[in-house]
Amino acid sequence: MSKSIRNNVLIVGSANLDFVIRVAHVPAPGETVLGRDARAFPGGKGANQAVASARAGGAPTRMLLALGDDANAGPVEASLRAAGVRPQVVRMAGEPTGMAFICVADDAENAITVAAGANGLLDASAMPALDDVGQLLMQLEIPLDTVLDCARAARRAGSRVILNAAPARALPDELLSLVDVLVVNEGELIALGGHPGDLRRSLDAITVPCVVVTLGARGCVARIDGEFLLQAAFAVEPLDTTAAGDTFCGVLAAALAQGEPWPQVLRRASAAAALACTRLGAQASIPDVAEVDALLQQADGREAPASRAALARCFGLGQ
Repeated sequence: MSKSIRNNVLIVGSANLDFVIRVAHVPAPGETVLGRDARAFPGGKGANQAVASARAGGAPTRMLLALGDDANAGPVEASLRAAGVRPQVVRMAGEPTGMAFICVADDAENAITVAAGANGLLDASAMPALDDVGQLLMQLEIPLDTVLDCARAARRAGSRVILNAAPARALPDELLSLVDVLVVNEGELIALGGHPGDLRRSLDAITVPCVVVTLGARGCVARIDGEFLLQAAFAVEPLDTTAAGDTFCGVLAAALAQGEPWPQVLRRASAAAALACTRLGAQASIPDVAEVDALLQQADGREAPASRAALARCFGLGQ
């Protein structure tokens, strides 16, 4: 099948309404912190990544998701459609739409608690045909059996399987054998690789052909069929890091769908994630294609050697 026909991205994943409170610092266990303001934003890892794929990545994007029959479902679905995502909604009668409660501190760090609601009942029986889908992107805020069933279907259809292994959890060997691209942050890499304090040994323990490790303000490292690529982060003044990782994943999938080579894929995804850190909220923080292009043009391919050297040291690479 031709590349032009299979340029769609399909996200199967979670969708929530996020309740965000600004605070001076994230509360410690047992501590009460007074917040300054509270707002509601559409969110959920799956929905965030779908919005990023469509809005910031510019790829034709669909999403399979589950919503409840409550008032919270409306703004979640409306946000997807406004971003250009084509949602396929499974309506769960009697179940609430997923919710997340997020504290965002003045240093832009956050603490998140998620109530799965309808997300916890999504299964693969509603999986659409994959004839036009080149990239299937999933996360772990839906049942693991659903992720596994969808990965099997994508492998049969010849679609690339991209898994963002978040939140961190143990994964069955069969699922990892079906994954083409695994995206993890530092904590998720350690959880899967099993070597606390040693990123390289943890990475070496994972047999997925392509693993992308995001390292926040340090950038990202990709191991692709045994070769390493380093991408330094773009310097920004962060306001809220919520959905930065999701933005990275969605734009990565979109860039792969459009046939970009891996160095450009990582650079574009990193630029979009950096911009998402400069705004409050999840989907509300995700930039559009023009903003990503402008940042890339402004950077003009220049990277700080010190940043690349720091990335290389994290994985014991000679640069």
